[in-house]
Amino acid sequence: MAEFFDALTDKHIAFIEAQPVFFTATAAAEGRINLSPKGYADSFKILSERRVAYLDLGGSGNETHAHLAADGRITIMFCAFDRSALILRLYGRGRAVLPQDAEWQEVARAFTLLPGTRQIFVIDIDSVQTSCGWGVPRMELVAERGTLQKYHRQADPAEWTEKFKARNRSIDGLPTRPTDRYIAGETEGADA
Repeated sequence: MAEFFDALTDKHIAFIEAQPVFFTATAAAEGRINLSPKGYADSFKILSERRVAYLDLGGSGNETHAHLAADGRITIMFCAFDRSALILRLYGRGRAVLPQDAEWQEVARAFTLLPGTRQIFVIDIDSVQTSCGWGVPRMELVAERGTLQKYHRQADPAEWTEKFKARNRSIDGLPTRPTDRYIAGETEGADA
């Protein structure tokens, strides 16, 4: 049976921190609903019991950014794939913080930035929902995929910046604010 909470509890936080993958869902008034899997250790952070954030690396599109700029609503889902079944959803409103934004250094301080970090999404939580998760299969994590980070480590920073500046529309034609500089990774940190 589903239970709702106004904020994250210590138990919720421990569960989130143990999950190797999460899913984000966003939509605007018109067009597609976007559902994306996310991973990488330490790419999701609890900022408070009512605020979370995650790193977004450059990839195939920028739908989450476009949807949050147009509508703001986001759902994040965590599933336990191990022995103890549980689904946890965070419902809230999100926004993108880009490297050129005034608050970038403050928000980025919570993370070890990964190569190709394009933006950080900050989400203010409206409600938290848990449910049984008994229909989710049990699976084991073999390893994280290194392909996306390898791709970004090999990228030419000037070409990467131009590529992502040119991607200023979602697949449904919604506008996005492009990242204006390449983030090489850990050494960039909060002082970038």
